[in-house]
Amino acid sequence: MILGLFVALFVLIADQVSKYFVFKFIFENGSPFEVCPYFNIVTAFNKGVSFSMFQGGGVWSRVVLVALALLVVAFLFYWLAKEKSRFVQICLALIIGGALGNVTDRLRLGAVYDFLDFHFGAYHWPAFNLADTFICIGAFLIVIQALFCKKKIR
Repeated sequence: MILGLFVALFVLIADQVSKYFVFKFIFENGSPFEVCPYFNIVTAFNKGVSFSMFQGGGVWSRVVLVALALLVVAFLFYWLAKEKSRFVQICLALIIGGALGNVTDRLRLGAVYDFLDFHFGAYHWPAFNLADTFICIGAFLIVIQALFCKKKIR
């Protein structure tokens, strides 16, 4: 459990620090900032959820999204406390830290700050951030472990 708490705290801090420095960089250099032909650093404030769904809900939408995220985090903390596998504890911590990073944005900024913009020609994947990346990696690894590992990874 302690390892999970440290990993979650590391993810939360890494997410917030990355957002701070990227926002400062964008403020000084402009947005979008082309890194290479398929990747930009941009400024995007997502008031909704994944892929900017449910953007137009106003203040109550933000309250509901924060409350829902905190309920999920509470469940994940409960799971983390009961989980024996260190591998799963780390995966849960990645999700918890990422979720708390995005909740922090909603409370501070009223929206989640996204800045990673991958594209192919005119098609742009929706902008995302480090918290989203950690959430996806943690969830993906839990699913892979549950589906394909007959012996539980400790």
